[in-house]
Amino acid sequence: MSDLLVEKNNGVLMLTMNRPESLNAFSEEMILGLTNALKLAQRDEEIRTVVISGAGRSFSAGGDVKTMGQVSGEEVFEHLGHLNECILMMKQLEKPVIAAVHGFAAGAAFNLALASDLIIAEENSQFVMSFSKVGLISDGGGLYFLPRIVGPYRAKELFFSGEPITAAKALEYGIVSRIVPLERLKDEVIAFAEKMASGPAKAIGAMKKIIDHSSCQTLEEVLEQERLTQSLMVVTKDHQEGVQAFKEKRLPQFQGR
Repeated sequence: MSDLLVEKNNGVLMLTMNRPESLNAFSEEMILGLTNALKLAQRDEEIRTVVISGAGRSFSAGGDVKTMGQVSGEEVFEHLGHLNECILMMKQLEKPVIAAVHGFAAGAAFNLALASDLIIAEENSQFVMSFSKVGLISDGGGLYFLPRIVGPYRAKELFFSGEPITAAKALEYGIVSRIVPLERLKDEVIAFAEKMASGPAKAIGAMKKIIDHSSCQTLEEVLEQERLTQSLMVVTKDHQEGVQAFKEKRLPQFQGR
């Protein structure tokens, strides 16, 4: 069986990490598959939203504990190069990426979820920066993403302690956008993803890009970016359709153009 399941339906690309026997611990095939699928999503205009989830009992345990202590620094360096390419592709993709988390999101898998645009989690899921438990630092962008979400002091507590936090606490900290019962997770994620897929793709992609860059820009730079981008948005077919639908009191039929 493939370490990554790929399915496209109604404008949504579903990417399911598929190593349930190891709680979807990362493999090279899985990481390279995610990266290639994200590149496909960038090129394919029919894909408007991407969902990343895990098969079996958990989202993902992150790094494979079976290989820990048996790999060289050179091998880790190469592996993290592949993981970094995947993380960067998630952020460069001008389409929403949703992480659907159940069970555990641990270590690098927690950071993979943080690289998405939003996380929808089942109510009994747990998130843990487990690196310090095995004498490692966080990788996969965690040292970038988490402090920007929860602040540096709370981030240090989570990194240093390596203690798990509940979905409810993750919601309180602003890490996840919503929590739902496990039996409703798939339906809620698909419904939300399809709603995003039916939206104005160019505008959504542009907002994602500006928001992701805003933390390292001044207000003046963001204002100018908004000004330049809006001047492009007003001539899109989606804007014309949105205005016409508003006038006709109907739902817009956006085409992503």
